[in-house]
Amino acid sequence: MAVTIGLTGGIASGKSTVSAMMRELGLPVIDADEAARAVVEPGEEAYRQIVAAFGPDILQDDGSINRAKLGAIVFNDEQARKTLNAIVHPAVRRKMLAEKEAHIRSGAKTIVLDIPLLFESGLTAWVDKVLVVYVDDDVQLRRLMARNGFTKEEALARIRAQWPMAEKVKRADAVIDNNGTIEETRRQLLSILQQWDALEK
Repeated sequence: MAVTIGLTGGIASGKSTVSAMMRELGLPVIDADEAARAVVEPGEEAYRQIVAAFGPDILQDDGSINRAKLGAIVFNDEQARKTLNAIVHPAVRRKMLAEKEAHIRSGAKTIVLDIPLLFESGLTAWVDKVLVVYVDDDVQLRRLMARNGFTKEEALARIRAQWPMAEKVKRADAVIDNNGTIEETRRQLLSILQQWDALEK
């Protein structure tokens, strides 16, 4: 029976780093962000629905969706965000579940679902174990500002759009403290995966 690990954390907590380590260890990782990008490619059903809902102004010259422009619209408009989520989320879920089924059929022992909003989206029933990547609030804020070139206000707005890190930590089966070095993070990850007997032999 395959074990499904839900990998989550806060924005800029280092979840992508941990996800990359899991891939290096040979674990199949199904990434919600990658799925979200794939389902809004031109020609996809969700793409057509988004253009119908938000108009052609959100498109780039090549016909692809201008994510920054669409993001600016939905970030400041609750109703627009709900409209977008109602289109994208079901498409992403279908894609991720199809990939998970394919990995199970091919005999994978462990499958990782990398879902930034695992708790917020109510998807914990999809996974057997929840692994949260944690950093302190000030580290998170500093990393997000540095990574995305955000002002403090912009960064805080995005952090506050998610559940507080402390709440995610409380509900996790295991937590990786990512305040330290890459090596420390890797050691914690290996220890957790060994406890869960999640590594391919």
